[in-house]
Amino acid sequence: MLTLTFDAIVIGTGQSGPALAARLSHAGMKVAVIERGKFGGTCVNNGCIPTKTLIASAYAAHLARRASEYGVDTGAVSVDMKRVKARKDQVSGASNRGVEQWMRGLANGTVFQGHARFVDHRTVRVNDQVLTAEKIFVNVGGRPLVPDITGLDKVPYLTNVSMMDVDYLPEHLIVVGGSYIGLEFAQMFRRFGSKVTIIELGPRLIGREDEDVSQTIRDILQTEGIDVRVNAACVAVEKAGDAISASVECASGAPRVTGSHLLLAVGRVPNTDDLGLDKAGIEVDKRGYVVVDEGLRTTNPNVWALGDCNGKGAFTHTSYNDYEIVADNLFDNAGRKVSERITAYALFVDPPLGRVGMTEAEIKRAGIQALVGRRLMTHVARAVEKGETQGFMKIHVDAQSKRILGAAILGTAGDEVVHSLLDAMYARLPYTDLKHGMRIHPTVSELVPTMLGELRPLAHA
Repeated sequence: MLTLTFDAIVIGTGQSGPALAARLSHAGMKVAVIERGKFGGTCVNNGCIPTKTLIASAYAAHLARRASEYGVDTGAVSVDMKRVKARKDQVSGASNRGVEQWMRGLANGTVFQGHARFVDHRTVRVNDQVLTAEKIFVNVGGRPLVPDITGLDKVPYLTNVSMMDVDYLPEHLIVVGGSYIGLEFAQMFRRFGSKVTIIELGPRLIGREDEDVSQTIRDILQTEGIDVRVNAACVAVEKAGDAISASVECASGAPRVTGSHLLLAVGRVPNTDDLGLDKAGIEVDKRGYVVVDEGLRTTNPNVWALGDCNGKGAFTHTSYNDYEIVADNLFDNAGRKVSERITAYALFVDPPLGRVGMTEAEIKRAGIQALVGRRLMTHVARAVEKGETQGFMKIHVDAQSKRILGAAILGTAGDEVVHSLLDAMYARLPYTDLKHGMRIHPTVSELVPTMLGELRPLAHA
């Protein structure tokens, strides 16, 4: 069988793969791009872009119902789920087509569609073709985790992927999983008009966040009529006529929850189990993530792993940053390291949560002497003017170095406000530089210097 030789092979077209392929092609390298499914990966097809498009529709419905609070009469509000889905498909589809056209238009690129598997350290088979290259980049992403729940094989269920095909309104959506994906879908469909119950096995929602953040988000969701069941071990599901019944173990509340539809949102797993990685000398950890060094090179020095499959981040922005690290190191010998990256992400419920750096709990565990500034969104003029006063802001700084350790901005525009703090953290600026800076009024960001002027010692008790 004829072996096709390339300078580089890029497996997967998620957030980092296409940008890297384009950079390699622009440098004059002969590049093979392999995609087994939809171009654009999770973000484009069933992640960020389509879900945030749906969230925008849900926000419009929510705001329309509140219109009278602003002196605006709208009449009865109804949601046409087929049109909601059509809008989502149009936005997501445009991105999907854009990525495919980009890859097929590379001057030195060749696109192969099919599932790639390693043959050896430098060789990959896709369909009936064999490709070889000195450099191979794996950007295969992840997929929804389907937990081991008794009875799950006998009932229909949804994941974040199959939710993209929903063009109807579930009467009662049961969401198993109280973390980022689950909470976004829960609020979204509640605003579309579904009854929603969240079942979370842990003691609180989004357990990686501080307790005050977790509790405030729970309050926000419950205010909108979402039933939240924490400390609930979802031990079994079964059909109950045309409905689905989930048994739970709770200190309070009914022992069973019955709904029309079941959404599983309990995590993700990397798409690394069917790549033949062992044949290429590429190690994975116990969870299936590809083991990489600081430059994202695998245990095979000819192969790099980028994006969700390397366990170094589960976001579109971390995947793109992986591309930047690899490309800068390859072409500019920059010596960039993934450990230099500062934690940053958002939870896109409404109001959104913007998070950077360490949590308060992490600071306390580390024994760092810190200062904290807090402010309720009810004390932010812009939030009051918009009629969106749920949430709060808090910033932590190191008492000795005066550098920002982390922040949680839970409130309107919180996902944007945190970026000025992130910039200061990367620049290693003392918080006093932000404290003395003038901000525009009326904005949410203008309260950052105010908070930094009201810092108090963080209690470690």
